[in-house]
Amino acid sequence: MTRLPVLAAAFALLLGAAACAPGTNDQPAAPGENKKVTLTLNWVPYGEHAPFYYGLDKGFYQAEGIDLAIKPGGGSGKTIQAVAQQQTDFGWADTPPLLKAITTGMKVKSVGVFLQKGPSSVEFLADKNITKISDLKGKTVGGTPGDAMYATFPALLKANGVDPAEVKVVNVDAAGKIAALAEGKVDAIQGFFHDQAPTIEAKTGKKVNHLLFADFGLNLLGTGLVVHDDTLAKDPELVKAFVRATQKSWAEAAKDIPAAAAAMEKLAENEPAKDVLIKQLTLCLPLVDTASPGVNAEAKWTETINLMTTHAELKDAGAPSKYWSGTFATKG
Repeated sequence: MTRLPVLAAAFALLLGAAACAPGTNDQPAAPGENKKVTLTLNWVPYGEHAPFYYGLDKGFYQAEGIDLAIKPGGGSGKTIQAVAQQQTDFGWADTPPLLKAITTGMKVKSVGVFLQKGPSSVEFLADKNITKISDLKGKTVGGTPGDAMYATFPALLKANGVDPAEVKVVNVDAAGKIAALAEGKVDAIQGFFHDQAPTIEAKTGKKVNHLLFADFGLNLLGTGLVVHDDTLAKDPELVKAFVRATQKSWAEAAKDIPAAAAAMEKLAENEPAKDVLIKQLTLCLPLVDTASPGVNAEAKWTETINLMTTHAELKDAGAPSKYWSGTFATKG
């Protein structure tokens, strides 16, 4: 099976253990050659990432003059840091940590959120008979301190008439949440349902249900493309080309989910089983406007900024233009 190379040294840099590396876009491509470009994901590959591999397999990036290498990530925060330190050209990262990163001085910006409806959710085994937020009263919920879901969970409870004191929140690291739910250590977890639920179902053989924050009053924008400010200033044509190829990759992958999963199975490293990939991408796509992937309304950015300011201690928030450029992802 052909795999994309994943260099251990590059992954170590991504995790932030090393000092800043020079930007990967410093050297222009020779005439007639495609430009080498790196994309670092928000996590190790799962179904949400299949459109990138589909676009790579179908030549959408090559058609834009891009020789793309896809790297795994270790969380959105670390991916954003890698972009800020110019260790990678583009990042695929969640919006709430991007807002926090920019307010701390990182020179990065979104050029389009593709998961226009946020994937933050409460997940649980179906036999728990949870159908609404108020059903969490008396339950134990696993969450990861420092992420946006953890910070906004009390607001979610209050917005649905639940006193946060009536729900016990147990601190669990991001990598341990799946096991905590699968092993019955908690009644529910805070997480991205389209990633974790199919994995838990595959491990346990049990049905997993979820409640989306977005459906119960808290819609935070989800994952999208992050770029360094220098790249935006010095090579806007590259950014336009990359966004175009990514928009096409998402639009076309939505039309053939099995083919997108097959491309990822062929090209990715350490990806889930194909049936899990298909479930993950299938669950993800309703969060995306596949007719205009990556195109955002300023009002949605304002809503996310306001929620983060009110509930997640976002300081000196400012306007959407501080975090996002809407000139690159355009309607087809």
